[in-house]
Amino acid sequence: KSGLGSIRVGGQGKAEGSCISPPVEFLSVSSADEALVYIVSSINLLAQVKAACGGDLDRLVRVVKLTGFVNSTADYTDQPKVVNGASDLLAEALGDAGKHSRSAVSAASLPLGVAVEIEGIFQVS
Repeated sequence: KSGLGSIRVGGQGKAEGSCISPPVEFLSVSSADEALVYIVSSINLLAQVKAACGGDLDRLVRVVKLTGFVNSTADYTDQPKVVNGASDLLAEALGDAGKHSRSAVSAASLPLGVAVEIEGIFQVS
């Protein structure tokens, strides 16, 4: 296939054995627990992109946008800080191709009780 296209990957998170129980109060969660959520979510995103590219992750041109949903209480306002981990990991792992725009929003509840759900748009060749 020639030219460029895009892949939209739906919400990825860490459900089974999640380290964080909703509603999330990230101020009381250890940074190791948060890091695990980011790592698993980011790896799940890349795994879905790789699968959509027939197993060839080299077809990934760049990350276009991430949207992070944070299971949090109404008075919690640091959702962007929570999603920074996934953004930073992809930028570090992919270099310039991993730099992207990003949105972070609060959610009163997420499917399967996940603490953070990340979805993405990726440009591929």
